[in-house]
Amino acid sequence: MPRTALRICPLCEATCGLTLTIEGTAVTGARGDRDDVFSRGFICPKGAAFGQIDADPDRLRTPLVRRDGRLREATWEEAYDAIAAAVPGLVREHGPQSVGVVLGNPNVHTMAGALYPPLLLKALGTRNLFTASTLDQMPKHVSSGFLFGDPLAIPVPDLDRTDFLLLLGANPVESNGSLCTAPDFPGRLKALRARGGTLVVVDPRRTRTAALADRHLAPRPGSDVLLLAALAHTLLAERLAAPGGLEEHVEGLGELGAALGSFTPEAVAPACDLTADEIRSLARELAAAPTAAVYGRIGSCTVEHGTLASWLVDVLNILTGNLDRPGGALFPLSATDRTPRPGGPGKGFAVGRWHSRVSGHPEAKSELPIAALAEEIETPGEGRIRTLIAIAANPVLSAPDGDRLDRALAGLDFMVSVDPYLNETSRHAHVVLPPPPPAQSAHFDFAFNAFAVRNQARYSPPAIPLEEGRMDECEIHARLILTVSGLHGALPEAVDERVIDDTLARAVTDEHSPLHGADPAAQALRLTGRTGPERRLDLMLRLGPYELGLEDLLKAPHGIDLGPLRPRLPDVLRTRSGRIELLPDPIAAELPALRATLADRPAALVLVGRRHLRSNNSWLHNVPALTGGSNRCTLHVHPQDAARLGLTDGGLARIAAEGGSLEVPVEITDAVRTGVVSLPHGWGHDRAGARLGVASAAPGANVNQLLDGTRIDRLSGTAVLNAFPVDLTPLP
Repeated sequence: MPRTALRICPLCEATCGLTLTIEGTAVTGARGDRDDVFSRGFICPKGAAFGQIDADPDRLRTPLVRRDGRLREATWEEAYDAIAAAVPGLVREHGPQSVGVVLGNPNVHTMAGALYPPLLLKALGTRNLFTASTLDQMPKHVSSGFLFGDPLAIPVPDLDRTDFLLLLGANPVESNGSLCTAPDFPGRLKALRARGGTLVVVDPRRTRTAALADRHLAPRPGSDVLLLAALAHTLLAERLAAPGGLEEHVEGLGELGAALGSFTPEAVAPACDLTADEIRSLARELAAAPTAAVYGRIGSCTVEHGTLASWLVDVLNILTGNLDRPGGALFPLSATDRTPRPGGPGKGFAVGRWHSRVSGHPEAKSELPIAALAEEIETPGEGRIRTLIAIAANPVLSAPDGDRLDRALAGLDFMVSVDPYLNETSRHAHVVLPPPPPAQSAHFDFAFNAFAVRNQARYSPPAIPLEEGRMDECEIHARLILTVSGLHGALPEAVDERVIDDTLARAVTDEHSPLHGADPAAQALRLTGRTGPERRLDLMLRLGPYELGLEDLLKAPHGIDLGPLRPRLPDVLRTRSGRIELLPDPIAAELPALRATLADRPAALVLVGRRHLRSNNSWLHNVPALTGGSNRCTLHVHPQDAARLGLTDGGLARIAAEGGSLEVPVEITDAVRTGVVSLPHGWGHDRAGARLGVASAAPGANVNQLLDGTRIDRLSGTAVLNAFPVDLTPLP
């Protein structure tokens, strides 16, 4: 007989609750969990396809080990034996900096990806960390670090209570949000308008989100930062800035006006391709709204001055008095956050504590730009990356110039990939360790709860027992840590117990901890959970702000509602001054470069990416239910540009930039403005050796091959993936 099981969807940042239908050991259906405290029954096509994703026949079921140049099925013992025979010796011979670690986007969607990579990095002793953050969100981390002293202190829009939402470079109706965890984002936007609020969308494309807006502004791509600067300038020049109670927590307010003095509406209007009156009107509306929130994402991050744009988003929230107040932008408080402690001077935040070996890129948040990975492998000399560990990562498709990286990976001495697929990147590995399908894994959202628009906590035990021959993803990581540490064969439970012991030892001496002064051994005995990861989760909940434990979550399978977001200043501040540093030195030093762009002559044609509701980067293209229809890799071109260039709908065109050229099918549409073309991200499944039957049947083109990796936001190291110039010619 069929049964049902509850599961938090791990396929995007919305974290919706699902009710799975299970027959035997197969997921045969998925619907929204109407009783989920956060998502209330909402589901998108990705969640509805959970069963197909879980049962994908191309998912690897056993490890692969390279023998005689070919990847062959192997036992788990053989896989870890191969790692033990290679990695520790390579580290001893060439040093810890000869190892690189790459973490892909899916890591933040699993418990293992949250709990173990920091331990792996510590075990290896390497500073060569590359993640998907420098392909999307790092500018927001860096700007938050400068402003608040903590790169993880990211305010999110209070969607359910705001009166005015200004949304830039984001299409949450199709992407379900980013750094803003909000199930049913479309419904929340409709509710905003239904209660009399205003939605303004800034995007060069007429997206499904823009179609919901009261007003849609379509500026020239890459100019969001100039628009934001002009809005801030107007608020200050017209004395509309009203920080209110924030003023006691802010320093640098007096200097901000002079720093932004050049960015008048008249000065930026030509670069934005908006009128000065449109800019002034928007600033005045923002100031007049009872409550308001400004929210910017991928389109305003993955551009040349992405960190400045991210900074200005919060500058506007501060100037209008909407930071840290209901209806504005607030700091979530996750159940696994540390118990709040009084605000005050902290260590602050800095970038550039070390630099990449070849091009000297500064680290940001302990990461180096993933756009620099290929050169770090290719370039001879001390510290060259010879060994790579890639966890849920496919940078051959996601990073600039995948062809170059593809060649570089082929020259590694040794590569380990933790991945369920043999994809465009993992095909280069010497050992592939495949995690089980999501239905066989436990789930808790450590990362996304920290960006949620409502505080809540939900936990999903495995819906289906672990299949024989599979290894739990957390155990895969724990064994990998032990193996590269020279402890091959040690019990994986030792990794979790060491973390628990170390955490308790710190907690009992921390005066702000709820376990201050307790006996650590006694507290360890109190922990519940069947596994090491569950015991670690239980400990994090006990050390958190809500006096919860794992048993509380198990007794509430639909989740525990912890209430709306609440003001948290000054407790979140960790700057050296103990205040919001509104004009930090690195930001001020970058403003002249932004000012110089006002004199730039705009390119005739620039490219922007796009997202689709049934896609998530490169990792859902192998699911039949999520392919076809409008989810296609086509180049969107405005009719006027198509006529000027001689392009036909459905015909082929060659698109070129400094990184190379692609042949792509043309789709003529007025959903993009003139002077802009759009190609989606995550395609290019045509490389030999990958085992992705559905994806390879409609491979599409890898848009990132148009880039050579030299375009980078200097403050964050994030690759410029949007608003770069391209040439377009028709093909027969």
